[in-house]
Amino acid sequence: MRFVRLSLIWAAVLIVVAVPVTAAALSPLFAWRDPIYIVACLAGVAGLALMMFQPLLIGGYLPGLSPYRSRRVHLWTGGLLVAAVVMHVLGLWITSPPDVVDALLFRSPTPFSAWGVIAMWAIFVVAVMVVLRNRLGLRPRTWRIAHTFLAAVIVTVTAVHSILVEGTMEMVSKVALCGLIVAATLKVIADRRVWRGRSRPGERTAARQS
Repeated sequence: MRFVRLSLIWAAVLIVVAVPVTAAALSPLFAWRDPIYIVACLAGVAGLALMMFQPLLIGGYLPGLSPYRSRRVHLWTGGLLVAAVVMHVLGLWITSPPDVVDALLFRSPTPFSAWGVIAMWAIFVVAVMVVLRNRLGLRPRTWRIAHTFLAAVIVTVTAVHSILVEGTMEMVSKVALCGLIVAATLKVIADRRVWRGRSRPGERTAARQS
């Protein structure tokens, strides 16, 4: 029974992620497009898909993974997310430098661009904080609050960015994926209650190991 429950949960998560990714990969809008543009777009789609796993991992909602392993996978998935964002932006830069410059300077006429740039910088800030966490001397509670705040920003603006983009992703599956990412993020924020003055001993240990 436990194996069946574990399999169903993993299958549900993978289906939620695989459907929009597959729909994007098979989009007719890729016809006659340069390979670099296709890779850039799919990197963005992959980044969105990876976001589905982040709150599930850090919240311990995926069965079959110990708390320690969940945190380690969360860390590596975050690294893949950063790589996906870099590939997405770099590919778009190669195919159309003026559009990327306009987006970075917040003067692009497309409404989704600003949301994407905000998400990108927030992701980079988290990545820098992870690398320099020990040097910055962040206390566990300070780290949790800062990371949670930035994660909420990333998820929110990424969802808005993705939904506003009328591109290769199919709208219904894309909206469903974004909605589930937001819901999972809100649940883990509520469950972990990072705003509490004190954390339980187990959470302090987890914070030191993460």
